[in-house]
Amino acid sequence: MTITLRPGTTVMFTGDSITDSQRLESEDGLGFGYPLRIAGEWGFRHPDRPVTWLNTGIGGHKTMDLKVRWQTDVLDARPDVVSILVGVNDMGWHTIDPDGHVIPAEDFAAAYDRLLAPLAAAGTELILIEPFLLPISGSVQAGDTHVDEEIRKEWRADLDPKIQVVRDLARTYGAHLLAADGMFAELSAATGPEYWAADGVHPTPAGHAALAAAWLRLVE
Repeated sequence: MTITLRPGTTVMFTGDSITDSQRLESEDGLGFGYPLRIAGEWGFRHPDRPVTWLNTGIGGHKTMDLKVRWQTDVLDARPDVVSILVGVNDMGWHTIDPDGHVIPAEDFAAAYDRLLAPLAAAGTELILIEPFLLPISGSVQAGDTHVDEEIRKEWRADLDPKIQVVRDLARTYGAHLLAADGMFAELSAATGPEYWAADGVHPTPAGHAALAAAWLRLVE
């Protein structure tokens, strides 16, 4: 079953840098990534069903960061649909940052659940996007640090249980799941992962287009 976007529906995108996509530098506040692509494609397909699109993603944010600003940035807007992509910053960045805080999967689950509960109580439609990590080859830059494949294997081991948390929460709350990790793994088999996310995390234009296309398949 898909979500029906009726005229006047308000859709909120929120999460970390993948959703943020420099939204504060964009004229409409949607950024330059998948939220903008979704809004543009929907407007092209359905000029008779105008939708209000909002983006409150902030680069670097974890589930606990979202919790702090959840009331003002999300709940107060009273959206009809909330789309969430968070989790990659909850991953084990401690492998390159000795002072980084390790967030166990159970803490990630509890924090994510606290985000969803008030939305579900208000009858808000939910779309949960899996966090993802593409298996790119070689060393890449993460901030001021080069990250090799061994470190990314540690990240993968840390992220997998958190992806499962998102899947479980989607079932618990009857949310729509965008299985982005699996989608990118499948796409990467044909092209190589760098085509979709050069650093394994932040999508290329093609990666954002893939997210937008998958998201639009969840609505009507």
